[in-house]
Amino acid sequence: MSKPIFSTGLRWVWLVLVVIAIDFASKQWIMNTLMLHESMSVMPFFNFFYAHNYGAAFSFLADKGGWQRWFFAGIAVAIVVALLVMMYRTAASNKLNNIAYALIIGGALGNLFDRAYHGFVVDFIDFYVGDWHFATFNIADCAICIGAALIVLEGFLSPSGKPAKN
Repeated sequence: MSKPIFSTGLRWVWLVLVVIAIDFASKQWIMNTLMLHESMSVMPFFNFFYAHNYGAAFSFLADKGGWQRWFFAGIAVAIVVALLVMMYRTAASNKLNNIAYALIIGGALGNLFDRAYHGFVVDFIDFYVGDWHFATFNIADCAICIGAALIVLEGFLSPSGKPAKN
């Protein structure tokens, strides 16, 4: 028996579209504004720095010859499908989990589009202290990290050892 879509977590798919739109627009702006490896100072600890990431987080496997492009694309597709199923199985009223899933899906799809279209992910957010720079990242990466943090937070807020109802 099928349940109405709006009673499921899929009600939150609009947030996926928001993340994709903001990620896409920010990457387009960077590619149209900066040259590759060019930096634009925003604050004393924050730059926009246009970079191509051929790997995963922290440029993991970036130098492996290209096979990783499709490997990471496959992982993104699997994660998106799994999270969409989880959203369908979760009540729409379970806001924290559904928001988390939507953020992760939006981020995964944003980076998947880059991988499929460009062959790399556009990164541009550069935080630093002195000469030390954190790994450059993008809006999609932010959405994924926030979504993962919300899932962890939900685990602390709703422990699985709930008392049984009589």
